[in-house]
Amino acid sequence: MNINFTLIAQAIAFAVLIWFTVKFVWPPLLSAIETRQKEIADGLAAAQEGKSALEVAAKKSEVTLNEAKQKASEIIGQAEKRGSQIVEDAKGVAKTESDRILAGGVADLEQEINRAKEGLRSQVSALAIAGAEKILRKEIDANAHSEMLSKLAAEL
Repeated sequence: MNINFTLIAQAIAFAVLIWFTVKFVWPPLLSAIETRQKEIADGLAAAQEGKSALEVAAKKSEVTLNEAKQKASEIIGQAEKRGSQIVEDAKGVAKTESDRILAGGVADLEQEINRAKEGLRSQVSALAIAGAEKILRKEIDANAHSEMLSKLAAEL
């Protein structure tokens, strides 16, 4: 065998292999590589878009949280104000009730004082009659002298 023929045959076989690879193997590989590159680029774009959406959502959640805190503080302030108002109303009602009870107690006390005065007047008039009877050593007719006794009781 001739070395030149072997070398030329190998060069032709290699050229056929290159042509076959370029014609039939290389295009599907390039297509797969391009598809993969496109998928990777789309994934990176989606990741960037997701990152942007996450930042926007974080800002919105922060704003919403601040609004919720503000509303909560307003509600707490209103509740404290309403609580103070309820306490003040209760104090007013209690004051009115205590004044009413005090007025009733004063009226009852005045009635009791008047009853005691009437009782004392009747006792004093009885004592005065008894004293006058003892002094005069005779009996005084209470029915006959009732006008005089009632004047005496009124003066006491």
